[in-house]
Amino acid sequence: MKTVLCYGDSNTWGYNPVTRDRFPRDDRWTGVLRQTLGGDYLVIEEGLNGRTTVWDDPIEGYKNGATYLIPCLETHRPLDLVIIMLGTNDLKVRFSVSAFDIANSAGVLVNMVQKSGAGPGYGVSPKVLLMAPPPVATLTDFAEMFGGSEEKSRRFAMHYQRVATELGCAFLDTSAVIVSSDLDGIHFEKGEHLKLGKAVAARVLELLA
Repeated sequence: MKTVLCYGDSNTWGYNPVTRDRFPRDDRWTGVLRQTLGGDYLVIEEGLNGRTTVWDDPIEGYKNGATYLIPCLETHRPLDLVIIMLGTNDLKVRFSVSAFDIANSAGVLVNMVQKSGAGPGYGVSPKVLLMAPPPVATLTDFAEMFGGSEEKSRRFAMHYQRVATELGCAFLDTSAVIVSSDLDGIHFEKGEHLKLGKAVAARVLELLA
């Protein structure tokens, strides 16, 4: 059995922009991924609302993706593949970082996985699939918190692909598959979770089959 760890934020957790609750397990993109891959794959969901790449959140706390990553890898090892989709929360005004720096911060996480030795065998590290989050759409409730993020987020794909190339990991531009919801500008609606799960499954099969 192959083990896949999905490491992300509220869009991996399954935040529903319609109800502001959590999507049922099978409706999340990780659930679609699990169902599509079938019984030969174990898909582990590690989504946290508000998670950043490497930044300590002075307001919400406990959101630094780098701080928890190694304990997470150690908890679930051995892992065949780690999927990372983070960076949207880095767009918050309180962090004041560019799309270039956000992508580089995601690269820090990729590098941690590549050096972790948490793969299938002694001293082997998991493969990594780095996913660029889709651009921010029309902001409503989060408009002040994410002010100016629309333009920055449109540069995610370019910079994330650069980082993936530099670090030699797999890459997926989610903006080629899905869009963020205009209900809040940040999260994915049910249909987008379905499309993303199917697209990620295809990449996972390419990497692990």
